[in-house]
Amino acid sequence: MRMVYIVLSCFMFCACNQDSPAPSPVFGSDISSSGFSNALSLTDHTGNVRHLADFKGKVVALFFGYTHCPDVCPTTLSELAQAMKLLGKRNVETQVLFVTLDPERDTQQVLAKFVPFFNSRFIGLYGTSEQIAEAAKNFKVYFAKQEVTEKSGYSIDHSAGIYLFDKSGKIRIYLKYGQSAEEIAHDIGTLL
Repeated sequence: MRMVYIVLSCFMFCACNQDSPAPSPVFGSDISSSGFSNALSLTDHTGNVRHLADFKGKVVALFFGYTHCPDVCPTTLSELAQAMKLLGKRNVETQVLFVTLDPERDTQQVLAKFVPFFNSRFIGLYGTSEQIAEAAKNFKVYFAKQEVTEKSGYSIDHSAGIYLFDKSGKIRIYLKYGQSAEEIAHDIGTLL
C-alpha cells in the first residue's frame, strides 16, 4: 500500500509540474537574488560616460581587472572573446565590459589599445579612484595594491569573476575565474 502511495504521489507531482519548464542549468552561480547594486557610471575607452542601463536589450558580461595583470585578466578576456565566437551571430546581443581596478595606469588611451585587442566590440571602463572603489564595492569586488620590486612598481590583487546581466539589466549569473569559453557561451546563451 505504501508503494502505491509513493508512486501516486510522484505521478501527481510530475503531472502538476508539467506546465512549468525546468530551469535551464547553468555553469555559474545564480546570483539573481543576491542584492548587488546595479549602479555603474564610468567612462568608456572612447570618452563616453556609460551606465549599465545603456545596454538594456543585450546580455552584459562585466569583468573587473587591470591591463598590467600578468594572467587572470588576459586569460578571462581571451575566454570571453572565444565565447563570442562560439555564440556566432548572437554575439551582437552581448556586451562585454571590462572595468579597470588601476585608474592610475589604465588611462583612456591604454584601455583603447588593450580591451579591443581581444574583441573590437569589448568596452573598457575607467574613472577616478573613488568611482572605481564605489563600483567595486557595489559588486563586492576585492582589490588591493601590492608593491613589488618589478619595474611596474606594483600589482593589484583582486577577485576574479564575470557578472552576467540579462537583457532587462538584472544581474543573474556569476562565473568564477577559470570557467571555459564553452561554459561562458552556454550561460550567456541561456540569457539570450
